[in-house]
Amino acid sequence: MAPFSFIPLFLLLLLLQFPLPSLSTNSEGNALHALRTRLSDPNNVLHSWDPTLVNPCTWFHVTCDSNNHVIRLDLGNSNISGSLGPELGQLYHLRYLELYSNDFIGKIPEELGNLKALISMDLYGNKFEGKIPKSFGKLKSLKFLRLNNNKLTGPIPRQLTRLANLKVFDVSNNDLCGTIPIDGNFGSFPVESFENNRLNGPELKGLVPYDFGC
Repeated sequence: MAPFSFIPLFLLLLLLQFPLPSLSTNSEGNALHALRTRLSDPNNVLHSWDPTLVNPCTWFHVTCDSNNHVIRLDLGNSNISGSLGPELGQLYHLRYLELYSNDFIGKIPEELGNLKALISMDLYGNKFEGKIPKSFGKLKSLKFLRLNNNKLTGPIPRQLTRLANLKVFDVSNNDLCGTIPIDGNFGSFPVESFENNRLNGPELKGLVPYDFGC
């Protein structure tokens, strides 16, 4: 019986010695491949995205850290179109999400609020519609949020005023309504960050609701 008890113990020790990198990189690769299936890529910029590889760290437009975690996705100005899905919320180590100046459509997934390490999110210059996800209020590391030049509607979520590290915020050239937040860092953002919407000026607390006019 000893050999049979030794083999499972040996395998267990191997799993304990090399636990997370292969699992996490596979899940990240699966998430990116799921994104790939949603996209039209006429210029073939995603030709290196081979789901049979151990991890996506050798794919073009993907950057990993020393632990093979995906930390950056650079697809800005790549002439791609399609929609985003909830699988992007599985890139838990992502710091930079650069999808600007493409032809993305549909809603911005609420699951992007799971990307707690995110520093920069650039989704400007697309055709995103629907509301800005309230879940973005959980992105405590976020410094740059640029959603301008889309087709977003609804009010600016007040959850965003809790983002103490937010330095740049731009939602200009959308179809947002309601009032402009004044709490947190929002008092320091230039008026140009909000222009060409249906916004009714700064919030007047106690006088009108923040979503006045929506």
